[in-house]
Amino acid sequence: MTEIFLRTLPFFAIIGIGFWAGRSRFFTEEATAYLTRFVFFFPLSAMIFRFAANLSFDDIFKPNLLIGYLAGTMATYLVANFVAFIRRQDMSTAAVEAQCAAIGNVGFLGLPMMVLLFGEAAVAPMMTVLTVDLVVFSSLIVMLINAHRGTGASLATLRLVGMGLVSNPMILSIVAGLAWSASAFPIPRPMNDFLAILGGAATPGALFAIGASLASKSAERVQIAG
Repeated sequence: MTEIFLRTLPFFAIIGIGFWAGRSRFFTEEATAYLTRFVFFFPLSAMIFRFAANLSFDDIFKPNLLIGYLAGTMATYLVANFVAFIRRQDMSTAAVEAQCAAIGNVGFLGLPMMVLLFGEAAVAPMMTVLTVDLVVFSSLIVMLINAHRGTGASLATLRLVGMGLVSNPMILSIVAGLAWSASAFPIPRPMNDFLAILGGAATPGALFAIGASLASKSAERVQIAG
């Protein structure tokens, strides 16, 4: 435990610096939003593509892991929805609470932290987790909220879900990386160096952005949080 604590301490130190920057207004909310956007579309995508390009489809999609993670996460999701139901929350609120209860920050925090702790062996399972979260649960929350608004599983909702998936840079990075891996063509050294340099900004940038964004958040609706 001590070793894990010491190895993860720098992660939370960077989050703490980001929190200070946001709280002191050294980083405004607008600056934090742009930093988050930069990390999401550029460094994180480069890091994920580089990881995926060195894996095969079979490396990432292990049926037992896929089914096990999906079943466990779905069980948590349903429990959270049930708790929201007995507390008489509406469907949209229940969907958001269930999403928060079941899904972690895999892209910004989980992937880089697990790679730091367990090395390259953690990449493939974390890719599986990230894919399930993005494809299944990110789609599910959109459908539930739209159902609460009365549009349900309409063509417009399905189109919205589909567009969200095909425009998500993390999904695109995984697909592009796997396609590159399937081609069996080695990544040219300049390209690999480019991806490594750009992807290297993902972890500190994401952690700093998490801390800065937390500085502007407060516990609204304490009656629901409690």
